[in-house]
Amino acid sequence: MRMLINVPETVVADALRGIAAAHPDLTVDVENRLVVRRDAPVAGKVGLVSGGGSGHEPLHAGFVGPGMLSAACPGEVFTSPVPDQMVRAAAAVDSGAGVLFVVKNYTGDVLNFDMAAELAEDEGVRVARVLVDDDVAVADSTFTAGRRGTGATLFVEKIAGALADEGAPLEQVEAVARRVNESSRSFGVALGAVTTPAKGSPTFDLPPGELELGIGIHGEPGRERRPMMTSGEIADVAVHAVLDDLRPTGPVLALVNGMGATPLLELYGFNAEVRRVLSERGVPVARTLVGNYVTSLDMAGCSVTLCQADEEMLRLWDAPVRTPALRWGR
Repeated sequence: MRMLINVPETVVADALRGIAAAHPDLTVDVENRLVVRRDAPVAGKVGLVSGGGSGHEPLHAGFVGPGMLSAACPGEVFTSPVPDQMVRAAAAVDSGAGVLFVVKNYTGDVLNFDMAAELAEDEGVRVARVLVDDDVAVADSTFTAGRRGTGATLFVEKIAGALADEGAPLEQVEAVARRVNESSRSFGVALGAVTTPAKGSPTFDLPPGELELGIGIHGEPGRERRPMMTSGEIADVAVHAVLDDLRPTGPVLALVNGMGATPLLELYGFNAEVRRVLSERGVPVARTLVGNYVTSLDMAGCSVTLCQADEEMLRLWDAPVRTPALRWGR
């Protein structure tokens, strides 16, 4: 096993210590597995809390900061965080304006965030929940009832986070988060299998010269396996799958996301093919983000996420953000 780690048992704790050392504007609680804006709670501001299994970095801890999340709860690798983490996070960021939980549609995440919401409300924190379920590849999967939550999580956290920073009430922040999710669709492709630190070997068998279409971010099976395709051929499959489900009637936000082991040279080339397909389908692109944002450890591959964006979404997307992974504006 060739990994830049000490031992598998301390991978998450070691990473959290590294985040703390690199980003003094965050409060990192290694023992309780929390990453929080150092200025939280912000008076009058809705708190945004998300989380999930580690291994998808920068999701979610890399999106904590002004203009995005108030706190993130990292679980063990590919394992949901526990309700106690979420309750602590809610308490740490609640200013009295309430807290929005952003939850990817994976069974463990859903159950634990639901339980945490009940516990937090018992302690006097008003909580709303938004479920992200943007993946069009499969109706159900190994870890999910219904569509999986993938790349649209970034769109939800950025846009809802910007509105929360403007001081909007919880009901409005929840509503825009739901609207972003409902306007977003994703499709992922694996060119190579993922290796977890605990297992030390690929989690599924993908023979040389083949790829898996429609994978999730944990290496779950997709909709089909095919011989290796060109970048343009992959873009044809992925973008058409998204568009046939989303059917946008206006401009879109586009995320061309790497799964962790695909270099930017390839991702930018793939983005050119994505833009070609969108142009052929008459879909204008308002904004594009290319890079490794919602990853799966060392998986080679990519995903495409499109969000039909109205004027408010675009304004909130362009609003300033200052997190470890996303930074623009003032």
